[in-house]
Amino acid sequence: MRSLLLSLALLAALLSAAPAHAQFANRSLGLSAGYMNFNNTQSLSETFFIGFDASLYIESGFEVVSLTKLTFPYDPISGQRVVGIAPSLGVRYLFLEESIRPYLGADLSYLHVFKPAGDSNYVGLGPNAGLDFFVSDSISLGVRAQYNFYLALNERVQTSLILSGGAAVYF
Repeated sequence: MRSLLLSLALLAALLSAAPAHAQFANRSLGLSAGYMNFNNTQSLSETFFIGFDASLYIESGFEVVSLTKLTFPYDPISGQRVVGIAPSLGVRYLFLEESIRPYLGADLSYLHVFKPAGDSNYVGLGPNAGLDFFVSDSISLGVRAQYNFYLALNERVQTSLILSGGAAVYF
């Protein structure tokens, strides 16, 4: 009798159990701050930026990433601070998918600088490398380095070194 009750209780527990759900967070939103050095750009100086970033995990260690930077570089021609916005879209490969996530990637970016004498537009491509460290199940801190090559009409190729740190929330 006892084994029959135990068997019925075990059967009832198995039949009433909810299906298992994996708790893998594959999207993120974050904020970052960093430094941009316009190495060969004729009319922009180095500057700090604030970034808004997002990522979407695709599969097999690949993520689609977006980073939009808001900058305030000094324009030596006009002698004023100007405003720049630099959205980018890219892909990165995560070497590890645990609490420490080193990665390599590439971004296609656009840089628009609002200047008094006329706006400047650049299209860029750049490799990047970084490291994200999870401080909880859904919050990460990270560092990133990127080197962009910018193209613009009637100008030589411009380059920019970008270093940043940030925090992201995964959901």
